[in-house]
Amino acid sequence: MHRLPPRAFMVVALVLLVLAVLLGLLVGPVQIAPVKLLTLWSADQDMDGRVLELIRLPRVLLAALVGACLASCGAVMQGLFRNPLADPSLIGVSSGASVGASCVIFFGGFGFLGSGLGLPAIAIGAFLGGMAATAVVYRLATSVTGTSVSTMLLAGIAITALAGAVTSLFSFFADNEMLRRISLWQMGNLDSANWHRVMVIAAVVIPLVSVLPREGRALNAMLLGESEARHLGIGVEQLKRRLIVLTALGVGVAVAVSGVVAFVGLIVPHLVRLLIGPDHRYLIPGSALLGAVLLLLADTGARTLMSPAELPTGVITALLGAPFFVALLLRQRRGLVS
Repeated sequence: MHRLPPRAFMVVALVLLVLAVLLGLLVGPVQIAPVKLLTLWSADQDMDGRVLELIRLPRVLLAALVGACLASCGAVMQGLFRNPLADPSLIGVSSGASVGASCVIFFGGFGFLGSGLGLPAIAIGAFLGGMAATAVVYRLATSVTGTSVSTMLLAGIAITALAGAVTSLFSFFADNEMLRRISLWQMGNLDSANWHRVMVIAAVVIPLVSVLPREGRALNAMLLGESEARHLGIGVEQLKRRLIVLTALGVGVAVAVSGVVAFVGLIVPHLVRLLIGPDHRYLIPGSALLGAVLLLLADTGARTLMSPAELPTGVITALLGAPFFVALLLRQRRGLVS
């Protein structure tokens, strides 16, 4: 595959992001004329203007922020594990969030906790569950000699399996309404988007996507191996700890507000790497831009494909992502064979 200059790719990705935002704002069960965008926040809004301000715009911003967070964290995890098939769920944050959300749903912890944040109890339970699972994985992988990436991978698999079993137990004993809520949350959905959630995730994701590219040089050194990175002056253990904390925080918040959205953190960094190369100085911000575009398009499709009904956004990303990823793997295999 012919690689693009990184700066040219960034420009193209920015243009695609603007187009995806416009598409998400104008397309849906209610079609809105582009001229209505000029009336946003005006005093004499009609119904279309209120739909844009209170429903469409928060959802579009939430989709862009979640997509950027998952994709950039996926790029970081692939660099840290030195494996293009890694994704943020390897450190257990997604499975732990599922346990936390299922626990809150099962025990009837509805209503608003910490209403100043505008986050329901389910989202708070998901965030705490994701953080707890990541802490366990990190503790299992850390010894007096440092943090082993391979042990972290195995611990993540074990914790993910355990969390899946606990979530299944909640689903087994839940009644029909609880089971439906658990299932819908695990599919990933942005239908509960509002300005409170946008502000909460923006407060985390915007600093995160600003800080992570600064670790690009260190991650490039990590691609050579941990020993080589140490010889180049990289504080490997501090880097691991810093990246795991940042990734867990970002993905934990993203999963808390949107549920489990599959494949974004896996496919997008892989595709960007094929397009512009493995330099993390450009790979991380490029993944953030393309991740926002992907989730925006997926959420727009979720709202329109079966209108007025709405599909879970995570189902759309999985339906699009799995065949696309298989095609990429087959393409790479043919390249190796030839």
